[in-house]
Amino acid sequence: MNKIQTAAAGLAVVLAMSACGGAATGTSETEVRKTQNTRDVSEGVQPDAAAVALLPEAYKAKGELTVAMDLSSPPMTFLAEDNTTPIGVNPDLARLVAKKLGLKLKFENTAFDTIVPGIDGGRYDFTATTMSATEERLKVMDMINYLKGGSAVAVAKDNPLKLTNDSLCGKNIAVTKGSTQQLKHLPNVSKWTCEEKGQPAINAITLPNVQEALTQLDSKRVDGVFYDASALAWANDQQPNHFTILEPRMDTRTNTNVAMGVKKGSPLTPALQKAIQSVLETPEYKESLEYWGLGESAITEAAIR
Repeated sequence: MNKIQTAAAGLAVVLAMSACGGAATGTSETEVRKTQNTRDVSEGVQPDAAAVALLPEAYKAKGELTVAMDLSSPPMTFLAEDNTTPIGVNPDLARLVAKKLGLKLKFENTAFDTIVPGIDGGRYDFTATTMSATEERLKVMDMINYLKGGSAVAVAKDNPLKLTNDSLCGKNIAVTKGSTQQLKHLPNVSKWTCEEKGQPAINAITLPNVQEALTQLDSKRVDGVFYDASALAWANDQQPNHFTILEPRMDTRTNTNVAMGVKKGSPLTPALQKAIQSVLETPEYKESLEYWGLGESAITEAAIR
């Protein structure tokens, strides 16, 4: 998906589930707990001496890092119900990075398409906003891996058809219009898991948005929904017991890592990389991912792109 679609889908996905046939309306206990929970996962985490040693003196003197995020895409990056506190995977991990560097963290909520120019122009120190390391972005930013993104397939609750990622041939699988799942991933997966093996192609059912796709899955008009893993995890969290997400995630034979970004050649890059690597090794990293339903997103190496 492109980022605008992801943001819109993330905000709307709760409505999607409450619109499903037979879905309970109102707010689930899980939804209240998570959207109201302003806990700081980094509380008690100590600085990493090796990361601090790499920190430029200007940052030590300032005592603060500014992180740019588009706070509109649950469960990755959004505002709590107090409309003030950034919550989600990215705020959690940005707070942990700042702690590892012994610095305070200042959030700047900004539109996704303004973040890269802002980093390049020196308005923000770094970004953690589910951004992939594209060739164009790497021209102006150093990017450091911190998560796996990717796509997943949701099927009917308890998977009565016993579907797997490799047994979708001939099935009706919903994708959203304009998404990378529609344009690229489903045709490729269909080719190498089905068509090249003499089996019927996966039947792509293109729908306008994820709300409609999940509604049709709930009413058994499609056999599955192929969509961003994080958004499906969030939908499942908000209205549990409506569908099952297949594991592992779909292998689309593409690099699905997402990366934090800092101005290309910045003196901050070595310290930030060391801090992110330190975060990946903490229990808080895995706890955050599990809390937001994204345990499969964990990686072990903060490679600089």
